[in-house]
Amino acid sequence: MNTNRPVSKVLVLDDNPDHAAALKRFCDEHNLIALTARGHRLTSLLRSNIDLGGVLLGDDYGGSVTEAAAVATRIDALRPELPVILRRSPDTAFDALPAALRAAVCASFDTTDMAAFSAAVDEFIFSLDFPNALVRGISEITEARLASLFRGLAVTWDTPSIVRDRIIFGEVFSLIPLESAWCRGYMLIQTDEEPLLAMISRDGGEAPAGFRDLNNVLGELTNLIWGAFKNRFLDQQAPTGQSQIQVPLLVNHRRRYISFGSNNPQLCFRYRLTDEATGAAVTIDQRFVFSLSWSPEDFSEKTADVDELVEAGELDLF
Repeated sequence: MNTNRPVSKVLVLDDNPDHAAALKRFCDEHNLIALTARGHRLTSLLRSNIDLGGVLLGDDYGGSVTEAAAVATRIDALRPELPVILRRSPDTAFDALPAALRAAVCASFDTTDMAAFSAAVDEFIFSLDFPNALVRGISEITEARLASLFRGLAVTWDTPSIVRDRIIFGEVFSLIPLESAWCRGYMLIQTDEEPLLAMISRDGGEAPAGFRDLNNVLGELTNLIWGAFKNRFLDQQAPTGQSQIQVPLLVNHRRRYISFGSNNPQLCFRYRLTDEATGAAVTIDQRFVFSLSWSPEDFSEKTADVDELVEAGELDLF
């Protein structure tokens, strides 16, 4: 294993021996520490907040695709921020799998085409770049603020992902800086104008909401998330004056392009607000870009220790 690259712990829920060698070889080559759990300990393990980067699930785990779907649904309920990557049998098409299983996974592959597995790792195993506790905390903070600000709307979100493009999402965005001893960068919230205006106007009023109302709501949402993020993650020592570099932001509206002056990957979340009475929905795109300073080794939040769980018999090395 290349010890100069970051590693990520993945939980392997795949008891089919035909694929074990290929999966173990892939994990070793891609800096993934593969762990297995005893079936009866899975629920308590997920509730322990162990620092995992993702879950690799076999489509026949537990003896059947029905059991695998039940496990995937349980993971999605207990740890919705964890990407679940499905290992399909070579003769099974993704569309032929149960709807519950398809809904709970973010990507799938079969062992005859490991390139698809590699692409899924690059896109979804965020802990190679970002701590699991940070990703989970952002999801919890943002979901709670969206639910508070948009009462009566259902809030759902996709598996967090890594993006490396510089394409602007939607038509309007807010930007706020983030600074601490372990990071300096920006939080970006983007959306489309008309769907959000419709949500703001849904309760009725003397006049439909206008762009100023939209600006106010988006600004309030940004401040609410930033305040909670600051209280939870940025209460450490402030950055020193030696690290106060600045780089220009470049925005090209015609090309829908924004550059933060670095090639650092961006942590991306997609939330949907849905009016279940009418079916109307709006997507909120949230990105974290730590382009000025990034020291994840200095980030800390209490998580379960893998070594302790291995010693306790709840985890084994794959």
